[in-house]
Amino acid sequence: MSVRKPWMVGKQVGIQDGILFGMQSRQIAVRMPAKTVAQLDALVESGDFESRAAAVRAGIEALMDTAERNRIGLEIADGYRRIPSTPEEDRWAMEATDASIAEEPW
Repeated sequence: MSVRKPWMVGKQVGIQDGILFGMQSRQIAVRMPAKTVAQLDALVESGDFESRAAAVRAGIEALMDTAERNRIGLEIADGYRRIPSTPEEDRWAMEATDASIAEEPW
Protein backbone atom coordinates (compact mmCIF):
# COMPACT_ATOMS: atom_id res chain seq x y z
CA MET A 1 0.00 0.00 0.00
CA SER A 2 1.32 3.43 -0.94
CA VAL A 3 1.29 6.10 1.74
CA ARG A 4 0.90 9.66 0.52
CA LYS A 5 2.83 12.31 2.38
CA PRO A 6 0.97 15.50 3.38
CA TRP A 7 2.88 17.54 0.78
CA MET A 8 1.66 15.12 -1.92
CA VAL A 9 -2.07 15.49 -1.25
CA GLY A 10 -3.86 16.75 -4.34
CA LYS A 11 -0.68 16.78 -6.43
CA GLN A 12 0.39 14.66 -9.34
CA VAL A 13 3.72 13.12 -8.40
CA GLY A 14 6.03 11.16 -10.63
CA ILE A 15 9.63 10.93 -11.75
CA GLN A 16 10.82 11.69 -15.27
CA ASP A 17 14.38 12.49 -16.33
CA GLY A 18 15.41 12.36 -12.68
CA ILE A 19 12.99 15.09 -11.61
CA LEU A 20 10.34 14.47 -8.99
CA PHE A 21 7.30 16.14 -10.51
CA GLY A 22 5.14 17.96 -8.04
CA MET A 23 8.26 19.78 -6.85
CA GLN A 24 8.78 23.35 -7.90
CA SER A 25 11.53 23.71 -10.49
CA ARG A 26 12.96 26.42 -12.71
CA GLN A 27 14.27 26.11 -16.23
CA ILE A 28 17.60 27.75 -17.06
CA ALA A 29 19.52 28.21 -20.29
CA VAL A 30 23.22 27.39 -20.42
CA ARG A 31 25.72 28.04 -23.21
CA MET A 32 28.47 25.45 -23.65
CA PRO A 33 31.28 24.90 -26.12
CA ALA A 34 30.39 22.53 -28.96
CA LYS A 35 32.93 19.98 -27.69
CA THR A 36 31.26 19.90 -24.27
CA VAL A 37 27.83 19.43 -25.86
CA ALA A 38 29.20 16.57 -27.96
CA GLN A 39 30.59 14.93 -24.82
CA LEU A 40 27.24 15.46 -23.11
CA ASP A 41 25.45 13.85 -26.05
CA ALA A 42 27.84 10.90 -25.89
CA LEU A 43 26.88 10.34 -22.24
CA VAL A 44 23.20 10.32 -23.23
CA GLU A 45 23.78 8.04 -26.24
CA SER A 46 25.74 5.56 -24.10
CA GLY A 47 22.77 5.31 -21.74
CA ASP A 48 24.53 6.90 -18.77
CA PHE A 49 21.81 9.57 -18.64
CA GLU A 50 18.27 9.79 -19.97
CA SER A 51 18.79 13.26 -21.42
CA ARG A 52 21.12 16.23 -21.59
CA ALA A 53 19.11 17.84 -18.82
CA ALA A 54 19.53 14.79 -16.57
CA ALA A 55 23.29 14.82 -17.14
CA VAL A 56 23.55 18.55 -16.44
CA ARG A 57 21.45 18.16 -13.27
CA ALA A 58 23.70 15.32 -12.09
CA GLY A 59 26.79 17.46 -12.70
CA ILE A 60 25.38 20.43 -10.84
CA GLU A 61 24.26 18.21 -7.95
CA ALA A 62 27.78 16.71 -7.75
CA LEU A 63 29.29 20.20 -7.77
CA MET A 64 26.98 21.36 -4.98
CA ASP A 65 27.70 18.19 -2.97
CA THR A 66 31.45 18.77 -3.30
CA ALA A 67 31.08 22.40 -2.22
CA GLU A 68 29.00 21.38 0.81
CA ARG A 69 31.51 18.67 1.82
CA ASN A 70 34.34 21.20 1.49
CA ARG A 71 32.44 23.71 3.63
CA ILE A 72 31.85 21.09 6.32
CA GLY A 73 35.50 20.04 6.22
CA LEU A 74 36.62 23.63 6.70
CA GLU A 75 34.26 24.01 9.66
CA ILE A 76 35.62 20.82 11.24
CA ALA A 77 39.21 21.99 10.73
CA ASP A 78 38.33 25.38 12.21
CA GLY A 79 36.84 23.64 15.24
CA TYR A 80 40.05 21.71 15.81
CA ARG A 81 42.06 24.94 15.50
CA ARG A 82 39.82 26.68 18.05
CA ILE A 83 39.73 23.71 20.45
CA PRO A 84 42.79 21.51 19.82
CA SER A 85 42.82 17.91 20.97
CA THR A 86 44.60 17.04 24.18
CA PRO A 87 47.65 14.76 24.25
CA GLU A 88 45.45 12.07 25.83
CA GLU A 89 42.88 12.35 23.00
CA ASP A 90 45.72 12.12 20.46
CA ARG A 91 46.98 8.95 22.16
CA TRP A 92 43.47 7.41 22.07
CA ALA A 93 43.15 8.29 18.40
CA MET A 94 46.50 6.69 17.55
CA GLU A 95 45.64 3.55 19.52
CA ALA A 96 42.30 3.27 17.71
CA THR A 97 44.02 3.80 14.36
CA ASP A 98 46.66 1.17 15.10
CA ALA A 99 43.97 -1.32 16.22
CA SER A 100 41.90 -0.65 13.10
CA ILE A 101 44.91 -1.19 10.83
CA ALA A 102 45.89 -4.36 12.70
CA GLU A 103 42.39 -5.79 12.09
CA GLU A 104 42.63 -5.29 8.32
CA PRO A 105 43.31 -8.51 6.36
CA TRP A 106 45.94 -7.03 4.05
